[in-house]
Amino acid sequence: MKLQGQSAIITGGASGLGAATARMLTENGVKVTIWDLNEDLGPKVAGEIGGVFARVDVSSEEDALAGLEAAKSAHGIPRILVNCAGFGKANKIVGRDGPMALADFKRVIDANLIGHFNCSRLVAAEMQTLDPMDDGERGVIVQTASVAAFDGQIGQIAYTASKAGIVGMTLVIARDLSNVGIRCNTICPGIFATPLMLRARDEVLESLANSIPFPKRLGKPEEFASMVREICTNTMLNGETIRLDGAIRMAPR
Repeated sequence: MKLQGQSAIITGGASGLGAATARMLTENGVKVTIWDLNEDLGPKVAGEIGGVFARVDVSSEEDALAGLEAAKSAHGIPRILVNCAGFGKANKIVGRDGPMALADFKRVIDANLIGHFNCSRLVAAEMQTLDPMDDGERGVIVQTASVAAFDGQIGQIAYTASKAGIVGMTLVIARDLSNVGIRCNTICPGIFATPLMLRARDEVLESLANSIPFPKRLGKPEEFASMVREICTNTMLNGETIRLDGAIRMAPR
């Protein structure tokens, strides 16, 4: 896919990996709509890139449909969807206070797994109405999982389940949408220098960096964005899950 002149939706685009992706796509001539719950950073980033912001809870059908209308009104039907929205909550399945609260598990699954599915199904339904481009392509969906999908650590039960679910959906989405020319791929980042991660103490960050075989540093959001660009422009990439992690394999804790 040639990026110039296309329209994209970035969920979780107000900060971190999503914001870096929004900036990268804009620099490549893409018109970007940011979906996020952060009503301070979202409009700020959108203003900086000349894009549009919509407050969207990605697990809500009503919110996603409203955000889709905002994107279509501003930039037309998107050919690119990058699902970055999500969060984690540390809890063991059984801890000192007893079993993990079911509501806490559901909250993470809703935001991460259900959110990815919800946005993908609604945006893909619009994408399929577009005229085909080269190779019959109509659009591309990029999902964000995590190395936790494979190497879940102690206390990551909900997060790992959600990210493994995203990985599991990847090939099925690609196959389901192959007849209308919509691709789907998933990126599994390792330890990246996101605003949330950078809140940790310096010694924690140094220890994390040293645990990565090479390069011995945290990933840069711009490197995640670069992988998104490659997925968008390389039409042969379809149904793939790509680890972007410096060869790390997470220890139990």
